[in-house]
Amino acid sequence: MSQQGLVDSHCHLDFNVFNIDRAEVIGRAREAGLVRMINPGIDIPTSKTALGLAGQYPEVYAAVGIHPNEVQSLDFDQDGILRHFLEQDKVVAIGEIGLDYFRQRTARDLQVKAFEVQLELASEASLPVIVHNREASQDILEILTTWQASLKLSDPVLASCPGVLHSYSGTIEEAWQAIEMGFLIGITGPVTFKKAVDLQYLVSILPLESLIVETDAPFLTPHPWRGKRNEPSYVRYTAEKIANLRGDSFEHVAEVTTANAFRLFHGRSFL
Repeated sequence: MSQQGLVDSHCHLDFNVFNIDRAEVIGRAREAGLVRMINPGIDIPTSKTALGLAGQYPEVYAAVGIHPNEVQSLDFDQDGILRHFLEQDKVVAIGEIGLDYFRQRTARDLQVKAFEVQLELASEASLPVIVHNREASQDILEILTTWQASLKLSDPVLASCPGVLHSYSGTIEEAWQAIEMGFLIGITGPVTFKKAVDLQYLVSILPLESLIVETDAPFLTPHPWRGKRNEPSYVRYTAEKIANLRGDSFEHVAEVTTANAFRLFHGRSFL
């Protein structure tokens, strides 16, 4: 499917740093040609806020989930709130979920359990996942391999494009392993950094059909705005850098990465 414009497949518009000018930020994104912005939650309150923003702004869609650093207990959804969120029309993914072995704010076994439970919720809802990974690639890929194999039997459509590895920072070999399972690779602002040689090489050789662009706003601001607050309109700089690295046109990179995002977030009202 060919779509016009750009998609910021990961931005946190619900964060307080946008409270003073959120409408203007979304307006600038619209003017920059963005047709969709995906706002993932990191816990129950932010997932609820993301849903509220999705209801307020036509271009904004929500993902709901519990970030590994925010899991407080094995009964994190004991009241079924997260499951209830999944019934809302503008929820297009489960996320941001995964593992974070860098910050160690939550015990690893608790992170793994929460990750597996939320993958099961994604299966039940037939929704893709937005996967956070910091220094946990081996465990992430093992868990995703098992999950995706089960999807092949229960939900072949979801199994063909089950999620995205958000703000990818792993190896080329790990990227290929994820791509072979149908996962997309999320590329953020650091690809524009002068010293990001490994990431730039990875972007230059992976199939464009496996890449989507994201800001992770307000974080990971691309050059030339590095050091400032990031915002969805800046996703254009990431797409331009990808085009430059691949010897491709910006228009082609925008068209393909946007089509990839529509293929990933394939359900409900997103199309």
